[in-house]
Amino acid sequence: MSAFDTNPFADPVDVNPFQDPSVTQLTNPPQSGLSEFNPFSENPRLTNAAATTVPASQPTGPSQPAVLQPSVEPTPQAVASAAQAGLLQQQEELERKAAELDRKERELQNATASLHVRPNNWPPLPSVCPIKPCFYQDFSAEIPADYQRTCKMMYYLWMLHSVTLLLNLLAFLAAFSAHDYRGVDFGLSILWFVLFTPCAFICWYRPIYKAFRSDNSFSFFVFFFVFFCQIAIYIIQLVGLPGWGNSGWIIVISALQAESPIAVSIIMIVVACFFTLCAVLSLFLLKRVHSLYRRTGASFQQAQEEFSQGIFASRTFRNTAAGAARGAFQGN
Repeated sequence: MSAFDTNPFADPVDVNPFQDPSVTQLTNPPQSGLSEFNPFSENPRLTNAAATTVPASQPTGPSQPAVLQPSVEPTPQAVASAAQAGLLQQQEELERKAAELDRKERELQNATASLHVRPNNWPPLPSVCPIKPCFYQDFSAEIPADYQRTCKMMYYLWMLHSVTLLLNLLAFLAAFSAHDYRGVDFGLSILWFVLFTPCAFICWYRPIYKAFRSDNSFSFFVFFFVFFCQIAIYIIQLVGLPGWGNSGWIIVISALQAESPIAVSIIMIVVACFFTLCAVLSLFLLKRVHSLYRRTGASFQQAQEEFSQGIFASRTFRNTAAGAARGAFQGN
């Protein structure tokens, strides 16, 4: 009956919904935790974690700033250039070793040749002759197979040279018997035969023989110099200047105009043809020897070295130098 006793028209009670205990508990939490929290205080859990971590190693020296090194990849051009430089260096090394081996091989050949001394067999004189041979010559034993033919052709050229000078002497002997004014030419023809026959053998044939035998650069240079002069002499001889003792074409024409005997004219024509043949063959063989010389790899510097080594290795030079040194020492 109490519910019916209330006045429905009375003022309602002022109820604040935010005063509900559940709402006030959420909006006003207890402050004890926040007031007691100190982030700088020692936390046992953090302290334990810090104690278990391993500190990083510190550098002993002064600290340096960290610098990032950029990774540089070599370009294909740089790789190719480096490879080419390496190949060139290897090629130079191989060439140097090959030159050294060639030099040692030549020295070994020279030493072997000096050990195996052979008796001289040229000129081929009979055993009863008081004059003994002066040189040793054997194409098959001393000359390499590639150079034997050219060396033999040079030897045959020297023989043709000697025969031509002998025929020149006979031609002027016949001309002197027919004409007294050919006496000077006859005397000069004797001189040319006696002088140029051994000189040609020693001055240009023996150097080319030695050059082919031992691949000697100095002998090649001696041959080229002397043989060039020999070709110039052949040209003068085939021209046949009057009073020079050479039965060349000018002398032949003058003999035909002077109505010399037919035998004298024929032998002079033959000698002029021989001089012409010698000049042509000399030019051909000079070119052939030069082509072989270029294949050997010889040089002027190598010729200078061989010349200096030959001079200092000469016993005569050593004796002369020792005598001069002793004389200077005694004089002081």
